[in-house]
Amino acid sequence: MIDYIVVGAGSAGCVLANRLTERGDRSVLLVEAGPPDVKPEIRIPAAFPRLFGTEYDWDFRTVPQPRLNGRELRWPRGRTLGGSAAINAQVWTRGHPADFAEWERAGGPEWSRELVRGQLVRAERAGDGSGPLWVGPLRDPDPRALQFLRACDEAGLSTLDGIGLSEAEGGGLTAVSQREGQRFSVADGYLRPALDRDNLTVRTGTRVRRVLFDGTRAAGIEYEDGREERCRREVVLSAGAIGSPHLLMASGIGPSDELARFGVPVLAAAPEVGAHLADHLQVPVIGVPPGAGEPDWDPRRYVRSRRGPLSSNLAEAAAFVRLDPAAPGPDVELLWMPVQFRDHGRSGTGTGSTVCVVLLRPRSRGRLGLAAADVTTAPVIDPRYLEDPADVKTLVSGIRFALRVLSGVPSGAETFSLAADASTGEIRDHLAQHAETLYHPAGTCRLGQDPASVVDHRLRVRGVSGLRVADASVMPVLPAAHPNAATVAIAENAARLILEEAPDA
Repeated sequence: MIDYIVVGAGSAGCVLANRLTERGDRSVLLVEAGPPDVKPEIRIPAAFPRLFGTEYDWDFRTVPQPRLNGRELRWPRGRTLGGSAAINAQVWTRGHPADFAEWERAGGPEWSRELVRGQLVRAERAGDGSGPLWVGPLRDPDPRALQFLRACDEAGLSTLDGIGLSEAEGGGLTAVSQREGQRFSVADGYLRPALDRDNLTVRTGTRVRRVLFDGTRAAGIEYEDGREERCRREVVLSAGAIGSPHLLMASGIGPSDELARFGVPVLAAAPEVGAHLADHLQVPVIGVPPGAGEPDWDPRRYVRSRRGPLSSNLAEAAAFVRLDPAAPGPDVELLWMPVQFRDHGRSGTGTGSTVCVVLLRPRSRGRLGLAAADVTTAPVIDPRYLEDPADVKTLVSGIRFALRVLSGVPSGAETFSLAADASTGEIRDHLAQHAETLYHPAGTCRLGQDPASVVDHRLRVRGVSGLRVADASVMPVLPAAHPNAATVAIAENAARLILEEAPDA
């Protein structure tokens, strides 16, 4: 019988599959609903928007957002080996120390700032570490990225090394999870080296319907077709901030009234499952030069040298800015792109530039809930964007700062979608019409030492045994950074905790 079942082969699941099978004395089944990561667009850095809306994307939608003109927002989430790390913009940021101080307050010594940062560095084959993930600078950044950073410098921001971005305030070229001009996802770094181990089994194209229990102890999983799989030790949910709480609720762990409404027998009442949903909202300010068309995406240069526009991650430079002196760290990010980025890049990426103004420390919290008893029906996703007026204030200030920076960029006569002297009303209208997710949902299975938290400080689901959650859903605070690195750190720590509790196979 298998020792551990890991549900979801995203960033966290790939790490767990590797670390739990390293010694060879315990067996792991890794189950992924999506197909293998074989599509060529996964490897080509700039091609990730072409993966949205395909079989490699869960392609979720939010409910209408009242403060965003009633729009339903598209939420792409990875559905393949590597998860969202196979369809993202490859930005690697460690996160600000203040965020991990919050993690330490929530989880105690098991989540200390020093321990979490050590797990981050352990993952990197760059900077201070020699881990499994290739992280480094872009091979061929657009020269305009440096113009943007010089304008940031003139606006008073210091220049930072790419890997150090988000650990302090300032700007720099982004560090990316690439190797020689190609995407290098967590599946490449962690899962592939483990595939030839006899104690690891990977199943793709296989959806899990619910967790099975013997009494209140997790004993395995049930697949969508009704087949069952049992395990000897634990089930670990690593299906992400949407998938993990959805599976918990489908398995009878969640808010009692909601489960009862959909006819799901309550195994363990857990009101906070699906709560505390946080996400980074971004507002694009787009520059369009006269006669703009599509950039030259000729693939021949990329095929020859792995350079040129196709080697770009489309998010080449960033500045992390503290606008509120009372904030514990940067509260806004300016993310510079060498293209016009509209509709998640699916309607084309025209010649020009985009600065995405990102709300890094949202105060608004949303919720994920059931739409039906079965996980085959997508859950109800309500991020409640901008419900807290402080978020609107911060974004408006961030957009004003971005316009100030852009006024110092030699733009080639670009006309921006907001004028430098835009009024507060114009900025608010632009925000409501154009704000989109930056693809960073988290917090729906919050970890903590308090009894209301979904998982305890060792990621064990409260109210049952033999079941853990390890992915972005457990984040007590969404880092003021692109959180893929922090998700890897969570999984590294989860593997350590699991192995500590079962030292002998």
